[in-house]
Amino acid sequence: MTETVPFGFTLHGQDGTARTGEIATPRGNIRTPAFMPVGTAATVKAMYPGQVRELGADVVLGNTYHLMLRPGPERMARLGGLHTFMNWERPILTDSGGFQVMSLSALRKIDEQGVTFRSHIDGTAHHMSPERSIEIQGLLGSDIQMQLDECVRLPAEHKAIEKAMHLSLRWAERCRVAFGEQPGKALFGIVQGGDVPALRIESARALTDLDLKGYAVGGLAVGEPQAVMFAMIETVEPHLPQAKPRYLMGVGTPDDILGAVARGIDMFDCVMPTRAGRHGLAYTRNGRVNLRNARHAEDTAPLDETSSCPAARDYSRAYLHHLVRSNEILGMMLLTWNNLAYYQDLMAGARAAIREGRFADYCASTREGWVRAERAAAG
Repeated sequence: MTETVPFGFTLHGQDGTARTGEIATPRGNIRTPAFMPVGTAATVKAMYPGQVRELGADVVLGNTYHLMLRPGPERMARLGGLHTFMNWERPILTDSGGFQVMSLSALRKIDEQGVTFRSHIDGTAHHMSPERSIEIQGLLGSDIQMQLDECVRLPAEHKAIEKAMHLSLRWAERCRVAFGEQPGKALFGIVQGGDVPALRIESARALTDLDLKGYAVGGLAVGEPQAVMFAMIETVEPHLPQAKPRYLMGVGTPDDILGAVARGIDMFDCVMPTRAGRHGLAYTRNGRVNLRNARHAEDTAPLDETSSCPAARDYSRAYLHHLVRSNEILGMMLLTWNNLAYYQDLMAGARAAIREGRFADYCASTREGWVRAERAAAG
């Protein structure tokens, strides 16, 4: 690894608002648009690290809250950092723990200084300030670190959204100071503001003034319709720097991702492909396939005979159905493998289409494949 490589972002092409480019880091470059497999607790569930890399993933995501609880950041540092710990030498982005402020609302208390959590594991109390969040991410050795923020589940009252947005801005300033100068690494700010356009614009402009290395759009895909999510991206996009990467947090379905790429987003993460794989659902170019359904019990066809992924190409739907219905671990592994392969293929196709000026056609043909399969399945 060459520690002297600076963190940077280069645009290689645009097609309308859709962009393709490359994020440079000392641990390797990240091709955008990029989908980051989620490795919450230092593992992409049901996958070997080498498999994840072979599928084309340039970066994975880890979670500060979960790794804070176990094995603990100080222990992680003593063991050589997160990259060494999980045998992943490529870039890692760490979520700050802000999402858990929302998702574990019954276990936390927020004030100006930060968030006090009660561990969902053993009930012990932990305090995470903006400074501590950055310290933990530094101990983990994260390449891209996220500011601590407050994420509000939608729908919500205007007053609550505004209060959380301003608190997140103040925390962003504190995270910027705590982060300092870390050559080759980056701190990303998180635009908040719920479904209120004026608040989103205010947040984006204030964060841009901090001159961070990248910007995320947070607080979406948390209960609002897809149309609202797309509208908020369209609201924010003109107010974010063109020369820096944009990350839509926690998104999403393949259709969500294509729509967000069309609106200028560069990076994505979501538990959907891995979680779906563990529950018998496969994502393919022909749409979603629920392997629990009895109609697959004697289907000798694979999920996708044209796929480069062995999980999609070399196993019959009947066998996958059997594994899923029998709750066999191999079924979870194969479907997770298939799903992550599909997501990475989707992103590779998007990058090529943007470079060649045919992204709208790519989206249309991809969606038509899903619809055509759904019609056939319906009879």
